[in-house]
Amino acid sequence: MGSRGMDKIPVSVLVTTLNEEKTIERCLESCRNFGEVIVIDSHSTDKTAEISRDCGARVELYTWDGQYPKKRGWCLENLNITYDWVFWLDADEVLTPEITCEIAEIFKTPLGMVGYFVKGQYVWKGQKLSYGMANNKLVLFNRHKMEFPIVDDLDIDGMGEIEGHYQPVLKKGFEQSGIGQIKEPLLHYAYEDERSWEERHQRYAHWEAEMTRRRAWPQDPVWWREILKKTIRTSFLRPYIMFFYAFIWKQGFRDGQAGLDFAKSRYHYCRMIRRL
Repeated sequence: MGSRGMDKIPVSVLVTTLNEEKTIERCLESCRNFGEVIVIDSHSTDKTAEISRDCGARVELYTWDGQYPKKRGWCLENLNITYDWVFWLDADEVLTPEITCEIAEIFKTPLGMVGYFVKGQYVWKGQKLSYGMANNKLVLFNRHKMEFPIVDDLDIDGMGEIEGHYQPVLKKGFEQSGIGQIKEPLLHYAYEDERSWEERHQRYAHWEAEMTRRRAWPQDPVWWREILKKTIRTSFLRPYIMFFYAFIWKQGFRDGQAGLDFAKSRYHYCRMIRRL
Protein backbone atom coordinates (compact mmCIF):
# COMPACT_ATOMS: atom_id res chain seq x y z
CA MET A 1 0.00 0.00 0.00
CA GLY A 2 2.31 2.73 -1.21
CA SER A 3 2.11 5.79 -3.45
CA ARG A 4 4.43 7.52 -5.86
CA GLY A 5 6.87 10.13 -4.60
CA MET A 6 7.21 8.85 -1.06
CA ASP A 7 9.13 5.90 0.36
CA LYS A 8 7.08 3.65 2.54
CA ILE A 9 7.18 4.59 6.21
CA PRO A 10 8.67 1.72 8.28
CA VAL A 11 5.62 1.41 10.53
CA SER A 12 2.94 -1.27 10.76
CA VAL A 13 -0.54 0.27 10.90
CA LEU A 14 -2.92 -1.89 12.96
CA VAL A 15 -6.68 -1.35 12.61
CA THR A 16 -9.06 -3.23 14.91
CA THR A 17 -12.53 -3.76 13.44
CA LEU A 18 -15.98 -5.20 13.98
CA ASN A 19 -18.62 -4.47 11.31
CA GLU A 20 -16.96 -1.33 9.94
CA GLU A 21 -17.88 -1.61 6.24
CA LYS A 22 -19.11 2.00 6.15
CA THR A 23 -15.81 3.52 7.28
CA ILE A 24 -12.98 1.05 6.71
CA GLU A 25 -12.18 1.96 3.08
CA ARG A 26 -11.75 5.65 3.91
CA CYS A 27 -9.42 4.73 6.77
CA LEU A 28 -7.29 2.29 4.78
CA GLU A 29 -6.98 4.56 1.74
CA SER A 30 -5.28 7.09 4.03
CA CYS A 31 -2.62 4.53 5.07
CA ARG A 32 -1.10 3.87 1.66
CA ASN A 33 2.29 5.37 2.50
CA PHE A 34 2.97 2.97 5.36
CA GLY A 35 4.98 -0.19 4.93
CA GLU A 36 2.38 -2.55 6.34
CA VAL A 37 -1.34 -2.35 7.11
CA ILE A 38 -3.05 -5.08 9.11
CA VAL A 39 -6.77 -5.23 9.87
CA ILE A 40 -7.58 -7.31 12.94
CA ASP A 41 -11.22 -8.25 12.55
CA SER A 42 -13.51 -9.80 15.16
CA HIS A 43 -15.42 -11.95 12.65
CA SER A 44 -17.51 -9.14 11.17
CA THR A 45 -20.82 -10.17 9.64
CA ASP A 46 -20.67 -7.40 7.04
CA LYS A 47 -18.12 -6.74 4.27
CA THR A 48 -15.37 -5.28 6.48
CA ALA A 49 -12.86 -8.06 5.77
CA GLU A 50 -13.62 -8.15 2.04
CA ILE A 51 -13.24 -4.39 1.64
CA SER A 52 -10.02 -4.44 3.68
CA ARG A 53 -8.46 -7.05 1.41
CA ASP A 54 -9.57 -5.11 -1.67
CA CYS A 55 -7.73 -2.09 -0.24
CA GLY A 56 -4.53 -4.13 0.00
CA ALA A 57 -4.55 -4.71 3.75
CA ARG A 58 -3.71 -8.00 5.42
CA VAL A 59 -6.67 -9.32 7.41
CA GLU A 60 -6.27 -11.33 10.61
CA LEU A 61 -9.24 -12.79 12.48
CA TYR A 62 -9.49 -12.46 16.24
CA THR A 63 -11.59 -14.32 18.80
CA TRP A 64 -11.49 -13.13 22.40
CA ASP A 65 -11.25 -15.77 25.11
CA GLY A 66 -12.62 -13.48 27.80
CA GLN A 67 -9.24 -12.97 29.46
CA TYR A 68 -6.13 -10.83 29.06
CA PRO A 69 -4.45 -10.06 26.78
CA LYS A 70 -7.32 -8.22 25.15
CA LYS A 71 -7.36 -7.43 21.44
CA ARG A 72 -4.51 -4.96 21.08
CA GLY A 73 -2.26 -6.76 23.53
CA TRP A 74 -3.00 -10.02 21.76
CA CYS A 75 -1.94 -8.50 18.43
CA LEU A 76 1.43 -7.47 19.83
CA GLU A 77 2.02 -10.89 21.36
CA ASN A 78 0.77 -13.11 18.54
CA LEU A 79 0.82 -11.44 15.13
CA ASN A 80 3.74 -11.57 12.75
CA ILE A 81 4.36 -7.82 12.56
CA THR A 82 7.00 -6.60 10.12
CA TYR A 83 8.16 -3.40 11.81
CA ASP A 84 9.27 -2.51 15.33
CA TRP A 85 6.94 0.49 15.31
CA VAL A 86 3.15 0.20 15.25
CA PHE A 87 0.45 2.79 14.69
CA TRP A 88 -3.03 1.98 16.05
CA LEU A 89 -5.96 3.38 14.09
CA ASP A 90 -9.69 3.04 14.55
CA ALA A 91 -11.84 2.52 11.48
CA ASP A 92 -13.45 5.95 11.92
CA GLU A 93 -10.06 7.70 11.83
CA VAL A 94 -8.27 9.04 8.75
CA LEU A 95 -4.66 10.10 8.24
CA THR A 96 -4.19 13.40 6.43
CA PRO A 97 -1.30 14.08 4.04
CA GLU A 98 0.10 16.48 6.64
CA ILE A 99 0.37 13.96 9.47
CA THR A 100 1.68 11.33 7.07
CA CYS A 101 4.49 13.68 5.98
CA GLU A 102 5.33 14.56 9.59
CA ILE A 103 5.64 10.90 10.56
CA ALA A 104 7.68 10.18 7.44
CA GLU A 105 10.16 12.92 8.43
CA ILE A 106 10.50 11.51 11.94
CA PHE A 107 11.53 8.12 10.59
CA LYS A 108 14.21 9.56 8.30
CA THR A 109 16.53 10.07 11.29
CA PRO A 110 17.44 7.94 14.34
CA LEU A 111 14.57 8.01 16.80
CA GLY A 112 15.13 9.46 20.25
CA MET A 113 11.66 8.51 21.50
CA VAL A 114 9.92 5.21 22.12
CA GLY A 115 6.44 6.51 21.41
CA TYR A 116 4.39 9.49 20.25
CA PHE A 117 1.04 10.93 21.22
CA VAL A 118 -1.25 11.67 18.28
CA LYS A 119 -4.12 14.15 18.38
CA GLY A 120 -7.49 13.44 16.87
CA GLN A 121 -9.32 16.33 15.21
CA TYR A 122 -13.05 15.67 15.44
CA VAL A 123 -15.32 15.72 12.43
CA TRP A 124 -18.69 16.37 14.04
CA LYS A 125 -21.86 15.84 11.99
CA GLY A 126 -19.81 16.34 8.84
CA GLN A 127 -18.00 19.48 10.02
CA LYS A 128 -14.30 19.48 10.83
CA LEU A 129 -13.85 21.14 14.22
CA SER A 130 -10.93 23.56 14.13
CA TYR A 131 -11.21 24.39 17.83
CA GLY A 132 -12.50 22.78 20.98
CA MET A 133 -11.28 19.65 22.72
CA ALA A 134 -9.23 17.06 20.83
CA ASN A 135 -8.29 13.62 22.08
CA ASN A 136 -4.60 12.81 22.38
CA LYS A 137 -3.64 9.15 22.40
CA LEU A 138 -0.34 7.29 22.57
CA VAL A 139 -0.94 5.20 19.46
CA LEU A 140 2.45 5.34 17.68
CA PHE A 141 5.13 3.42 19.56
CA ASN A 142 7.90 0.85 19.54
CA ARG A 143 6.21 -2.48 20.33
CA HIS A 144 9.33 -3.84 22.00
CA LYS A 145 9.43 -0.98 24.51
CA MET A 146 5.77 -0.34 25.30
CA GLU A 147 2.81 -2.57 26.13
CA PHE A 148 -0.84 -2.49 27.13
CA PRO A 149 -1.32 -2.95 30.87
CA ILE A 150 -3.60 -5.50 32.48
CA VAL A 151 -6.32 -3.82 34.52
CA ASP A 152 -9.08 -5.08 36.79
CA ASP A 153 -12.00 -4.75 34.38
CA LEU A 154 -12.84 -8.22 33.07
CA ASP A 155 -16.15 -8.25 34.96
CA ILE A 156 -17.07 -4.67 34.01
CA ASP A 157 -19.51 -4.33 31.13
CA GLY A 158 -18.71 -1.75 28.49
CA MET A 159 -15.40 -2.56 26.79
CA GLY A 160 -15.44 -6.29 26.21
CA GLU A 161 -12.60 -7.49 23.98
CA ILE A 162 -10.86 -4.15 23.47
CA GLU A 163 -8.57 -2.27 25.85
CA GLY A 164 -10.24 0.74 27.45
CA HIS A 165 -9.53 4.46 27.49
CA TYR A 166 -6.05 4.36 28.96
CA GLN A 167 -2.58 4.65 27.50
CA PRO A 168 0.00 1.91 26.88
CA VAL A 169 2.83 1.89 29.41
CA LEU A 170 6.60 1.62 29.23
CA LYS A 171 7.98 -1.89 29.58
CA LYS A 172 10.38 -2.82 32.36
CA GLY A 173 13.82 -1.47 31.56
CA PHE A 174 12.48 1.46 29.50
CA GLU A 175 10.84 3.47 32.29
CA GLN A 176 13.00 6.55 31.61
CA SER A 177 12.45 6.57 27.86
CA GLY A 178 11.11 9.65 26.11
CA ILE A 179 7.65 10.07 24.61
CA GLY A 180 7.03 12.72 21.96
CA GLN A 181 4.08 14.50 20.39
CA ILE A 182 3.02 14.47 16.75
CA LYS A 183 1.92 18.03 15.90
CA GLU A 184 -0.42 17.36 12.99
CA PRO A 185 -3.75 15.70 13.92
CA LEU A 186 -5.54 12.84 12.27
CA LEU A 187 -9.24 13.17 11.50
CA HIS A 188 -11.73 11.43 13.78
CA TYR A 189 -15.19 11.00 12.25
CA ALA A 190 -16.87 10.72 15.62
CA TYR A 191 -20.58 11.33 14.99
CA GLU A 192 -21.80 9.77 11.77
CA ASP A 193 -24.35 7.55 13.48
CA GLU A 194 -26.20 9.26 16.35
CA ARG A 195 -27.74 6.07 17.74
CA SER A 196 -24.40 4.24 17.71
CA TRP A 197 -22.67 7.21 19.39
CA GLU A 198 -25.21 7.30 22.23
CA GLU A 199 -25.22 3.55 22.80
CA ARG A 200 -21.43 3.32 22.73
CA HIS A 201 -20.93 6.15 25.20
CA GLN A 202 -23.46 4.73 27.63
CA ARG A 203 -21.33 1.59 27.74
CA TYR A 204 -18.13 3.60 28.06
CA ALA A 205 -19.58 5.64 30.92
CA HIS A 206 -20.48 2.51 32.90
CA TRP A 207 -16.99 1.10 32.39
CA GLU A 208 -15.25 4.36 33.27
CA ALA A 209 -17.30 4.91 36.43
CA GLU A 210 -16.46 1.45 37.71
CA MET A 211 -12.78 1.81 36.80
CA THR A 212 -12.62 4.97 38.92
CA ARG A 213 -14.52 3.33 41.77
CA ARG A 214 -11.99 0.47 41.81
CA ARG A 215 -9.01 2.76 41.33
CA ALA A 216 -8.05 0.41 38.51
CA TRP A 217 -6.65 2.99 36.10
CA PRO A 218 -3.03 2.39 35.05
CA GLN A 219 -0.69 5.33 35.50
CA ASP A 220 -0.39 7.66 32.52
CA PRO A 221 3.20 7.73 31.22
CA VAL A 222 3.23 11.55 31.39
CA TRP A 223 3.25 12.77 35.00
CA TRP A 224 1.21 15.96 34.58
CA ARG A 225 -1.48 14.12 32.62
CA GLU A 226 -1.72 11.60 35.46
CA ILE A 227 -2.23 14.32 38.07
CA LEU A 228 -4.84 16.07 35.93
CA LYS A 229 -6.77 12.88 35.21
CA LYS A 230 -6.84 11.83 38.87
CA THR A 231 -8.16 15.22 39.90
CA ILE A 232 -10.87 15.50 37.26
CA ARG A 233 -12.13 11.90 37.42
CA THR A 234 -13.32 12.28 41.01
CA SER A 235 -14.53 15.88 40.85
CA PHE A 236 -18.30 16.50 40.98
CA LEU A 237 -17.58 19.51 38.78
CA ARG A 238 -16.26 17.32 35.97
CA PRO A 239 -19.19 17.87 33.54
CA TYR A 240 -18.90 21.65 33.90
CA ILE A 241 -15.10 21.58 33.68
CA MET A 242 -15.22 19.60 30.44
CA PHE A 243 -17.82 21.89 28.89
CA PHE A 244 -15.85 24.99 29.86
CA TYR A 245 -12.61 23.45 28.60
CA ALA A 246 -14.08 22.43 25.24
CA PHE A 247 -16.27 25.46 24.52
CA ILE A 248 -14.48 28.37 26.21
CA TRP A 249 -10.85 27.50 27.01
CA LYS A 250 -10.25 25.69 23.69
CA GLN A 251 -12.51 28.17 21.85
CA GLY A 252 -15.03 25.63 20.62
CA PHE A 253 -17.48 28.54 20.22
CA ARG A 254 -15.53 29.50 17.09
CA ASP A 255 -16.90 26.38 15.38
CA GLY A 256 -20.44 27.67 15.81
CA GLN A 257 -23.33 25.29 16.43
CA ALA A 258 -21.17 22.23 15.84
CA GLY A 259 -18.73 23.42 18.49
CA LEU A 260 -21.56 23.94 20.95
CA ASP A 261 -23.08 20.54 20.21
CA PHE A 262 -19.73 18.84 20.73
CA ALA A 263 -19.08 20.62 24.04
CA LYS A 264 -22.57 19.64 25.21
CA SER A 265 -21.86 16.02 24.29
CA ARG A 266 -18.79 16.05 26.57
CA TYR A 267 -20.93 17.55 29.34
CA HIS A 268 -23.62 14.87 28.98
CA TYR A 269 -21.05 12.06 28.86
CA CYS A 270 -19.47 13.23 32.11
CA ARG A 271 -22.94 13.54 33.65
CA MET A 272 -23.58 9.91 32.75
CA ILE A 273 -20.39 8.90 34.55
CA ARG A 274 -21.25 10.93 37.65
CA ARG A 275 -24.73 9.37 37.88
CA LEU A 276 -23.40 5.80 37.86
